Amino acid sequence: MKALDLQFNFTEDYTMSGCACGGKKVLIFACSGAADVGALSDQVARKLAKNGLGKMYCMAAVGANITEKLAPVKAATDTVTIDGCSAFCSKKVLENAGFTPKAYNLEALGFIKGKTDVNDAAIAKAAKKISL
Repeated sequence: MKALDLQFNFTEDYTMSGCACGGKKVLIFACSGAADVGALSDQVARKLAKNGLGKMYCMAAVGANITEKLAPVKAATDTVTIDGCSAFCSKKVLENAGFTPKAYNLEALGFIKGKTDVNDAAIAKAAKKISL
């Protein structure tokens, strides 16, 4: 699978030029856990970002409480988490940092941990079930 280049730069006022998300400042966080559904959540987040529905952002930086990395999250209109399972790790990282994300759980959307192939069809199916 080819890696996507989703790097982006923040300005002080955090603009998202080129985003098709209707002027919203949407940040997408994904579980990238070791399970198949974690890998799927990561790929779904990348697909949504590539499609201009928001910008993928580093959950680890939020969890590490890196001050300069929190500024864009505070400036975001919406934060969205995509977790692979009911542990809701990415949702909990954001909540522990004081944010209230719109949270999705792929397990609740019909993707079974340990039994989900991470392929283009699964990525497309999961992405369709997430509304940003």
